[in-house]
Amino acid sequence: MSSQPTLQTAPALGTHPVSGSLPSRAETREQLSQATYDLLVIGGGILGISTAWHAAQSGLRVALVDAGDFAGATSSASSKLLHGGLRYLQTGAVKLVAENHFERRAVSRQVAPHLSNPLTFYLPVYKGGPHGAAKLGAGVFAYSALSAFGDGVGHVISPAKAQRDVPELRTENLRAVAVYGDDQMNDARMALMTVRAAVEAGAAVLNHAEVTGLRFTKGRVTGAELRDRLDGTEFGVTARLVLNATGPWVDHLRRMEDPNAAPSIRLSKGAHLVLKRTSPWKAALATPIDKYRITFALPWEDMLLLGTTDEQYEGDPADVAVNEKDIAQILDEAAFSVRDQQLKRELITYAFAGLRVLPGGPGDTSKAKRETVVTEGKGGMLSVAGGKWTTFRHIGRTVMNKLAALPGHPLADDMEPMSQLPKKLPLPGISNPQAVAHRLLVDGGTPGPRMATDTAKHLATHYGSLSFDIARMANENPELGERIHPDAPEIWAQVVYARDHEWAETADDVLRRRTTLTIRGLDTEDVRARVKELLKDRTGE
Repeated sequence: MSSQPTLQTAPALGTHPVSGSLPSRAETREQLSQATYDLLVIGGGILGISTAWHAAQSGLRVALVDAGDFAGATSSASSKLLHGGLRYLQTGAVKLVAENHFERRAVSRQVAPHLSNPLTFYLPVYKGGPHGAAKLGAGVFAYSALSAFGDGVGHVISPAKAQRDVPELRTENLRAVAVYGDDQMNDARMALMTVRAAVEAGAAVLNHAEVTGLRFTKGRVTGAELRDRLDGTEFGVTARLVLNATGPWVDHLRRMEDPNAAPSIRLSKGAHLVLKRTSPWKAALATPIDKYRITFALPWEDMLLLGTTDEQYEGDPADVAVNEKDIAQILDEAAFSVRDQQLKRELITYAFAGLRVLPGGPGDTSKAKRETVVTEGKGGMLSVAGGKWTTFRHIGRTVMNKLAALPGHPLADDMEPMSQLPKKLPLPGISNPQAVAHRLLVDGGTPGPRMATDTAKHLATHYGSLSFDIARMANENPELGERIHPDAPEIWAQVVYARDHEWAETADDVLRRRTTLTIRGLDTEDVRARVKELLKDRTGE
């Protein structure tokens, strides 16, 4: 079977309506410009998405817009972990670690078990390292205790046992290996499913819509002026309350509200590398670099993810990128515990960088608290910044509780209290991914040809039960069942699904965030051209 359908078959792939397809951008702009919303969330990173989801659950009329794609910046540039934060024990933040563990377990077990998976971590203890074996052994025991031993008991194993699970582990001067458990995810997919949950709860959303100015009524911020970046159309949204959740751009929007607004945040750059694996890994490595920093080597999407860096960033957030210094640092730090053959530069398929949003103030960014800050501006606009991916649900609830506490604000009377809402509402597609993959392997989800093992597993762990919608599309049109690239598990049906159900507008939206083609280094010119053809065939446009 060929890796790509021929261009002549393009109309057959993209012109048939799909049930439940999204409204067109023109229809969404019309909806946004005609209604008055209770809450306008500006910023489609995970903080804005989670708040929109919780606000819609509470009964508010919610709009969400972003200048780029959903999770298009920092929220798809994380270390892909749902974790308690082992290093926070070093600073005595026991309560924070316990709270992180609670959220991690909730997401990985009740909210999105189809989008997260448990991951065993090995923490190597080398001669002359910053921590001794006894200290780290006690640390991982305490860490597992704070998660109620839900991932087993943290303990110490021999170097020989660790190397059987991680063949590329460097064993020279290795004294012992501490073991603990956390969880892993594909951050872009988790964010997209949360957008979908917000929409299913009633929110109206639009990506690639840039705020060009704020609307004011008697000195209060009451909406925003926007420009569609795809066709230049200008429109506006009116809302009773505006939330600025623009991440690294939070102060830029605050200055639209008040030109004299003082800086409220500082930025820390975190870079990562993705490499082809030279052998299978059954565990991840978390290697202490110094007293406060850990470098990760994570098996992820059948590849190896290395990182991260942590340095103050003062440039334009739009310009953040991985440079040669970052690459050298990541490889050098990985070499503490990973053998050289796994760190060859020719194995690198992708590099990415994101910006952590930290509270303003002095000091080393690696020691800064990862807390969420919610402030109210002189025009009544709320701004939220900071926090961790792991606690995205908690952040959404925190913002809503802050909103409910606004003195005299009418929205407080219109919304359902957070305490009255379901505590662990699942994301769309919730299912047992092993069961979904099994069914896809047995019958493709519907009568039709069997699906390849790697494709079935990929669909099950990125879409959950929604995989069957994709399988149905492939069965109805076999060309959609063909691989996008012979070296990746994705099939062409995912591109059409991303277009019709997941707000994909550009080739990068599809290849970088809704699939893993870019991360695998497989977004060739032919693939990009074919994706663009399919995006042009959007139903109803």
